[in-house]
Amino acid sequence: MKSAFLALSFGVLAFGALSAGSSAVADDNAKWVAQCMKDNADAKVSEAVVKKYCVCMNDKMDDNETRTITQWEKANPQARKACEKAAGWE
Repeated sequence: MKSAFLALSFGVLAFGALSAGSSAVADDNAKWVAQCMKDNADAKVSEAVVKKYCVCMNDKMDDNETRTITQWEKANPQARKACEKAAGWE
């Protein structure tokens, strides 16, 4: 019984740690997207298109990437073109 309780407690702690990690990643993603939108504030497309583009680019980037979306897109033109198309950026 004691080992079952310990296993259950460990499982709850592990899930809590994973949830906290997911929250941190979501916060980072929101910051990256917000910076991308700021970088593209003068774009000649709607804010909705810019947001869709920025989210697409963020999704293509590795979670350990240290460059901003704007920096990363310059080194990854194929991803940029794919996200422009997906977002309806014309």
